[in-house]
Amino acid sequence: MNALLITATDTEAGKTVLTTALAAYLRTYCAHQTWGILKPIQTGKGDCELYSQLFALAPDAVTPLRFDAPLAPPLAAAKEGRRVDMEPVWQAFETMRQQYDGLLVEALGGLGSPITHETTVADLAWDWRLPTVLVVPVKLGAIGQAVANVALARQTRVHLKGIVLNCVQPCTEEDIENWASADLIQSLTRTPVLGVMPHLTDPTDLAQLAQVASNLALERLIPVPLGAMRV
Repeated sequence: MNALLITATDTEAGKTVLTTALAAYLRTYCAHQTWGILKPIQTGKGDCELYSQLFALAPDAVTPLRFDAPLAPPLAAAKEGRRVDMEPVWQAFETMRQQYDGLLVEALGGLGSPITHETTVADLAWDWRLPTVLVVPVKLGAIGQAVANVALARQTRVHLKGIVLNCVQPCTEEDIENWASADLIQSLTRTPVLGVMPHLTDPTDLAQLAQVASNLALERLIPVPLGAMRV
């Protein structure tokens, strides 16, 4: 089974936009394969409900473990007198592995974000043997964040397939080069930058999202035939 973990340097970096774009692309241009979406843990509201709305997926199937407070899972769980039980999360992952040809797994927070008191998203990527893409928001400080997160990925033995830059606000070409130079990031991290996602005024427009995904170096991310792409 093909799988890809979408993680980032931080919250609000663009994981959901990239996940939605990849899902839109796969459904539009690779209909011969079925791909699921898994958001293993969600704190607060947002992604699970969005995927349910856009792709007619059952919220409980997309996200098996949810907490009300928009905090790190161990802290959100404590507020409800609960703990982060990863067993139903693993079971959901295993079930989807049987149901789909491929699976997009959106992490919570950044690569270093805690899942339990002992583990992070990076640990999950290693434990589940998930090839991973790192979303880096285009803003001042992006280069340092990319370097630090790639170092964490290497330390935890994450199979990092590449970096995608995301314009979290409207950006010019000069902004992108000044704040998140692809050449400099690649030189410092020895990790390929697979493209830049523009700022989207409507991140629910599936046709536009599929087009955005088609402009990325998808052959490094999703091992499906891309020759049938219609753009």
